Amino acid sequence: MSTAPSPTAAAPIRVPAGTTAQQALKDAGVPLKGPDGAVVVREIATGDLKDLAWAPGVDAEVEPVEAASEAGRAVIRHSTAHVLAQAVQDLFPGTRLGIGPPVENGFYYDFDPERPFTPEDLQSLEKRMQAIVKQGQHFARREISDADAAAELATEPYKLELIGLKGGAGSGDEAAEGADVEVGGAQLTMYDNLDPRSGERVWTDLCRGPHLPRTSAIPAFSLTRSAAAYWRGSEKNPQLQRVYGTAWESKDAHKAYLEHLAEAERRDHRRLGVELDLFSFPDEIGSGLAVFHPKGGVIKREMEDYVRRRHIDEGFQYVGTPHISKGGLFETSGHLPYYEDTMFPGMELENSTYYLKAMNCPMHNLIFRSRGRSYRELPLRFFEFGSVYRYEKSGVVHGLTRVRGLTQDDSHSYVTPEQAPGEIRHLLAFVLGLLRDFGLDDYYLELSTRGESEKFIGSEEEWAVATAVLEEAARETGLELVPDPGGAAFYGPKISVQARDAIGRTWQMSTIQYDFNQPARFGLEYTAGDGSREQPVMIHSAKFGSIERFFGVLTEHYAGAFPAWLSPVQVVGIPITDEQVPYLTDVALQLRQRGIRVEVDDSDDRMQKKIRTASKQKVPFVLIAGATDAEAGAVSFRYRDGSQHNGVPVAEAVDQVVAWVRARHNADPTADAPVVAG
Repeated sequence: MSTAPSPTAAAPIRVPAGTTAQQALKDAGVPLKGPDGAVVVREIATGDLKDLAWAPGVDAEVEPVEAASEAGRAVIRHSTAHVLAQAVQDLFPGTRLGIGPPVENGFYYDFDPERPFTPEDLQSLEKRMQAIVKQGQHFARREISDADAAAELATEPYKLELIGLKGGAGSGDEAAEGADVEVGGAQLTMYDNLDPRSGERVWTDLCRGPHLPRTSAIPAFSLTRSAAAYWRGSEKNPQLQRVYGTAWESKDAHKAYLEHLAEAERRDHRRLGVELDLFSFPDEIGSGLAVFHPKGGVIKREMEDYVRRRHIDEGFQYVGTPHISKGGLFETSGHLPYYEDTMFPGMELENSTYYLKAMNCPMHNLIFRSRGRSYRELPLRFFEFGSVYRYEKSGVVHGLTRVRGLTQDDSHSYVTPEQAPGEIRHLLAFVLGLLRDFGLDDYYLELSTRGESEKFIGSEEEWAVATAVLEEAARETGLELVPDPGGAAFYGPKISVQARDAIGRTWQMSTIQYDFNQPARFGLEYTAGDGSREQPVMIHSAKFGSIERFFGVLTEHYAGAFPAWLSPVQVVGIPITDEQVPYLTDVALQLRQRGIRVEVDDSDDRMQKKIRTASKQKVPFVLIAGATDAEAGAVSFRYRDGSQHNGVPVAEAVDQVVAWVRARHNADPTADAPVVAG
């Protein structure tokens, strides 16, 4: 959903000392209702968001924050999350509160109830929330001391932990992540919900705000689902119930989002994987470990064949490495010291600790180091389909897009420092071309750089050089470049391609990373032209990212209706009566001899049911034949959109299917646009 800019951002509004921000906005003629209305203000001197009831002690300048802005929506969602928490404690007394922050497109709140919430509970909660919103309760901020907070929150252990008043566990920055309270010595604040008639407090929560003036200012919301969630994301902590919802600046925006959500559900690759018989996740194998069925295997093979051929065309040499290694290899690369928590536990074998590999680069480094290298060999490019294993927490495993076992189209380029800019441009052209070939042509770039964490290794000068090289190459593409400070790998910065699918969702796809650390850690060298020994730069790149994730994204992008060249079954022959089965079998043979994946439906089902079955399976081409067609040596072409061409000669039909598939069109042919070569 787009974020509306604030038209008044360039015109600060003065709030006199002792006057509320709301009154100052009224006096300035700023609207306070509707999508363009202000929900809070931003104090220009500090950048802090303030409630409309805020009255500064000295004159201040502010700018209004509109409901339809990103910050405005966050305030609406945060306020709605608090209404949810009030509703939960109204209907389920004794439920203890966790945190309730706004998130992209909505909000959530974590609870510790006596039992898990049911779908019926969510309906009851939403009804209770609607009543609270209708009452127009006032959100009132008040400051509170640590001692008073401890007394008021005596029955809320999770809140106490967050602010460090219970065992001190929550007093650090980690506790603040995702929380809606200030920690680390900051002034604590409570928000009371006040009855609009009596002014009495009806509910309260520890929160740093800001909030809407009253509950009735929440324009539109709904609850979407509930799920289990570990407190503060750790499996060592209690499991809570997380209730998700969405809230928007208008009923129209809310309706549009729900329609978008319904479309996303229709495209969910997990559901389509079952319906189209593409893949599954057997419990007997384990969470996050996929198996591809024959039809899914066709798509996976097409992807692999494509990217293998492209790598060879782009100058890469195919290599292969094992799935397991002694731990010392990952100590050398730096992965064990920095990323051990994302790796499966080690296995003790023959007095050594072995690990399932979580990355392929250390093994490629050993291939480079296996013999002397000359500058004449550079760029030296290695590529493999490397199966890697990562211990993703159960709460984040999600179909094919977040798995524990994945296959990367992983490649590493070893170059001289002077060759690095050209190699990165080469790789960017490669990955962008690949995405276009698969029908993903709406994207931007993200530049992930070093943060303040101790996980990053190497000097600031090395990082500056590497970042500058990546940034220059990225800007040369003319694409939007979005900064991602702190998002780099521990060994160097990276560019990632963020692709938008058919309904506008963004997915991280291909990545290119500049690495000056691993060559040093592995002692990689090449002989320069003057005979000296020099260290190469290592550039990591993954074009699909992982085959599994790319597969899942493609499934959702096309809603399971894959382009003809990717479809597991490209043609289905449907006879009107059993007498045409031999005729269509001969047509299928002609197609099969030219590389087309074709089936003939000779089941006992009626013709219309066969057509519906082919439609549900999203087959691109259906060839129908009756007695008249067989006598004329023709078929009727039925397309995926339901349109049809009748009386097409078999030879022409075969040629058209073959031409369309070989042209690798990503759009569907229709009766209005006959199948022709691209």
